[in-house]
Amino acid sequence: MTGETTVCTAVRIHGRGAQRKALRALLDGLPSRGGRLLLTGEPGLGRTTLLQWAARSFRAGPVIHLGAGTGPGPGAGRTTEQLLAALRTAADAAPTLVCVDDAHLWDAPARTALARAAEHLSTIGRVGLLLSAASDRAVAPEFAHLPVVRLDPLAPSGAAALLDDMTDGAAAPAVRDQLLAEADGNPALLAALVRRLSPAELRGHRPLPGPLADAAALAEAAGGAPAVPSGHARDLLLTVAAAVRASDGPDVDAALVRDALLRLRPAPRPGARSRPLPEQLAPVGDRLRFHSPLVRRTVYATATPDARRAVHRALADALENGGLRLPELLHRSWSLSGPAPAPGQADHLARAAADGTVTATYRLRATAYTRAAELTADAARRAERYTAAAEHALLAGCPQQARPLLAAARDGAVPAAVRGRAELVRGLVELRDGPVGDAHQSLLLAASLLAADAPADAASAALAAADAAWAAGDLPACLATLGPTAPPPATAAIPAHGAHAPGAGEQREPRGIPGPHGRPHTRTAVRSTASHPSHTSASVASAVRDHRIGMRALLEGRFDRAGAPLGQVVRRGRTEDRPEVLLRSAAAALMLGDVDAARGAGARALAAARQLGSDALEPQALEYLAYAELRAGRHPQARAHAEEGLRTALRAGQRNTAAHHRAVLALAASIEEDPDVVARHVTAALATARRHGLAQALTLAQWAAARADLGRGRPFDAADRLGLLVLPGPGRGHFAVWRLAVPCFVEAAVLAGRHEDAREVLADFAGWAAFGADPQAAAQLARCHALLAPPERTDDLYRRALARHDEAGGDFERARTALLYGKWLRRRRRPREARGRLGAALAGFEGCGAGVWAAQARDELRALGAAPQPGGDGTPTRLSRLTPQQLRIARHVAEGATNREVALTLAVSTRTVDYHLRKVFAALGVRSRLELARVIGQAEQDQEAGRAAAHQEKTGAQP
Repeated sequence: MTGETTVCTAVRIHGRGAQRKALRALLDGLPSRGGRLLLTGEPGLGRTTLLQWAARSFRAGPVIHLGAGTGPGPGAGRTTEQLLAALRTAADAAPTLVCVDDAHLWDAPARTALARAAEHLSTIGRVGLLLSAASDRAVAPEFAHLPVVRLDPLAPSGAAALLDDMTDGAAAPAVRDQLLAEADGNPALLAALVRRLSPAELRGHRPLPGPLADAAALAEAAGGAPAVPSGHARDLLLTVAAAVRASDGPDVDAALVRDALLRLRPAPRPGARSRPLPEQLAPVGDRLRFHSPLVRRTVYATATPDARRAVHRALADALENGGLRLPELLHRSWSLSGPAPAPGQADHLARAAADGTVTATYRLRATAYTRAAELTADAARRAERYTAAAEHALLAGCPQQARPLLAAARDGAVPAAVRGRAELVRGLVELRDGPVGDAHQSLLLAASLLAADAPADAASAALAAADAAWAAGDLPACLATLGPTAPPPATAAIPAHGAHAPGAGEQREPRGIPGPHGRPHTRTAVRSTASHPSHTSASVASAVRDHRIGMRALLEGRFDRAGAPLGQVVRRGRTEDRPEVLLRSAAAALMLGDVDAARGAGARALAAARQLGSDALEPQALEYLAYAELRAGRHPQARAHAEEGLRTALRAGQRNTAAHHRAVLALAASIEEDPDVVARHVTAALATARRHGLAQALTLAQWAAARADLGRGRPFDAADRLGLLVLPGPGRGHFAVWRLAVPCFVEAAVLAGRHEDAREVLADFAGWAAFGADPQAAAQLARCHALLAPPERTDDLYRRALARHDEAGGDFERARTALLYGKWLRRRRRPREARGRLGAALAGFEGCGAGVWAAQARDELRALGAAPQPGGDGTPTRLSRLTPQQLRIARHVAEGATNREVALTLAVSTRTVDYHLRKVFAALGVRSRLELARVIGQAEQDQEAGRAAAHQEKTGAQP
């Protein structure tokens, strides 16, 4: 051990918001009822920390800590009856929280007594039982019925924040990247690795010890090496752990393990009893896996070098004739003695990793290239192989692994082409998970380094640099990076940052710039040489050139020159199966306003990315699908894609992509009824956008917040927010986004009395509408003119807008126009016409889930004396003041359900229930749940009476 670094212990809890929310719900309910939760996670993930947090947070009564059933402590040797009696006595005085840490260590009788006591908590009330158990083995059957809160490894952003807290931000960037990659989201392992380093090593002044995650650090985080009952169990655990290193996933073929074990040990005697699996392993069909990745790594690291080499040799021999060439070569390389270079073995590995006929994921190819680099003596070739490993790690969705590999590739003098490839990977990592200004510069450097030897890759790097400038909202840099409209094929020099190409000298923004969902797709510019060996660099260069020429023409407002090259990009996607090409096709389709083509290409790109195992491309494919649905006005579908995209982006360490998904979620939620959801997504998107310079995500999030204000009847707030985005000035929003917010601004500005500001932005919006890339823009333009027109022209403009909506589709935008038209008709004292328009608006809003806008339509109908009438179920007029969601919640509460139970039933948050319940109380004029129950009960009686009367009138039956 060389550790001299002191790890700061007073750190915040990072990345555990969902788990703390579940614990908080348990604590909040204890004053009125009991509850129980089982907190599980592998060693080192922070179960004890969360248990302590819950104990500190509980203020309503005492906290009882029960110790292990086999040792001293309040829980030792107690029967179920004794435990229940003790808990009942404590609960009589005050609500009580009972905490049991490491419940898996209790002996079987004690676990049984504890589990039975948990089953009877409902008879006691006001007692909460919070248990923790390690998931490095199967959950004890006694606890199988308990509700579970699971701890997973920290997401890259959470682990990075924790590391910064531990070290006060003192870690050098390269050291930081390697610590995060080795810890793999485990907080205890991260702390052990930091403690291992001296201050000089932490700051990058001295080389890091190798391996960084050694046996001592892993055993410290795992609580020691696992105890095994026999030599056979030890060999079995080590064989599975070694086999996983060359597997495409966390599990391995059980037959392979058995074959390797037979090569290590003689077969058991005939008739010998079959030996059970060690508790650290779990069977998954015909495969085996460890319950805990940390325990798996600990088993491997704590084994002797000779034992590891013997296991790898046995696995290689078992695989020799099985057709799995890459795993066989990897095991063969790990069976070598000593750290000396092995050029022949390295060449075999590198060739197999590059062979497109070899079936393997990006992750496994990255492992093979890394091992080949470790065995390579020549510095230039070693750097090239580390770079290839980083490329494939990035494609596998593991940027935290790509960064240390890039650092390793810097050693020694390397050719310009290899340096260019490394800069390309570095730039793409930053584009997805770092400051986009830094990404822009790295990608420009990559383009210049690659220009001579790899012009097609240089063109891809330049297009990626344009994407970085686009994300940053830097229009001059974007134009300059895209280069002249007609460069020499694939060999154009990359202009300096900020330089103006011919025809791009004007400082004003071009009119009709494509919308936010039509940015150039270049974030997959890294190409695996193994994935599609038949594709030539000429075809790649042609695709990139078409995209670049069309993109630049659009940015310059030269629409007549944009359609042909971008159309070619779209058409190319119809016959391709590469996700990179399909994503580029989806982007081009969005720029041209072909939403259906964008959805088709995006869906195929998603399927292709999943088939290839490219976790890096999944979030981007889902992002394009979400954008396409938004452009089509299908908010629920956009939300579904963005929710999945957010999960995959966070899992892949792509915070910038996650910020775009959060912005889409905020826009989708801005038409609904829960303002907390909008605020949460807006806040999260803005946090990343401001830190990393994401002007596009920032503008989308701010637009979502303003649209939520407008929907809730706060036009002054909406106009103030949107004015900063759309009016000329240094704070104007992203050059390709702000025009899409113009219709919202015009509506808000007119309602706020700012007519001149509204007129100022319509000329630019008219140019955007004329381009035709947004199917809703023509109808929105007519609606904006109607809002500003004199009365004699307003009627015709609204009708024209509705006709355009009929052509374009999109229920939400059509309903908005019908609502504004209905409001205008009501104020012009034309109630019959107004009622029809407002009724259509209400139906449209309810059909697309726009609850907050539906409330506006209902208010207008009530002002006409035509509030929505009771439906076929006879709901009384008093309850018709409630929205459908409010009515559902009110009925559940009237039946005695708690807010949490209502939330679980309706699959919403408790905060959503709280918000709607306040609205219900205000609308019905009640002050308690008891009063609400009476109102609902009377309504049900009136409903039955109304049905009976209607039946009597219809049939002529006598009472």
